[in-house]
Amino acid sequence: MYNAGSHDIYWLGTMVETAFRCNSYLIRDGREALIVDPGSRHTSQQLQQRVAQILPPEEITGLILCHQDPDVAASMVDWLQINPQIRIITSPRTHVLLPHYGITDYDYHDIAENPLLRLPSGAELEFIEAPFLHSPGAFATYDRGANVLFSGDIWAALDMDWRLIVRDMASHMVNMDLFHLDYMASNVAARGFIKRLGGKTIDAIMPQHGSIIDQNNVPAALDYLENLQCGTDLIYAELT
Repeated sequence: MYNAGSHDIYWLGTMVETAFRCNSYLIRDGREALIVDPGSRHTSQQLQQRVAQILPPEEITGLILCHQDPDVAASMVDWLQINPQIRIITSPRTHVLLPHYGITDYDYHDIAENPLLRLPSGAELEFIEAPFLHSPGAFATYDRGANVLFSGDIWAALDMDWRLIVRDMASHMVNMDLFHLDYMASNVAARGFIKRLGGKTIDAIMPQHGSIIDQNNVPAALDYLENLQCGTDLIYAELT
């Protein structure tokens, strides 16, 4: 999906036919090979096979877990069995919950203390906290070299007529509503995250569910989130 010298980004899939389709991504940079949101144990073997088309799975060096949900993080157990030296890159609020998957001993990169990760090529990953979108410890990963935002559940969509890249943003917003109205906390949380993105060039948004949002549709996506009424805005509408 992206290549600049030794810095590559791959979409890994999965190909399970469901409206709740999960996306995982691979960032490969020199000796570093990081999976963004490696996903469920139900699809772990399939993901390993897809990684093996690019590099040996034991060469994966890190997992970026934007929050603790099993569709994001459960397969960390399988990856740590392949390579116990893998770093788990996540937030403190997520880190305290991960031992419930059954593994407590791993190399932990705290994104709150270390919000930047420099890669061998000189490219940098910036971890941007996004509390209550939807987890208290949620965050997004911004690839400063590629201008790509790995957004986790933010801008996720539910869609049986799935395409890798958004074709029609207006209809895609309806599919995003199916996720955001119930899962995201509030407009305050959404606007707060948009503010943290201020000044960043974003050429693509890569969410964990649904389709990738390309450069042409990024402005509409930002506007969608900034004006989103969701969660407590709807449930407690009489209090606002």
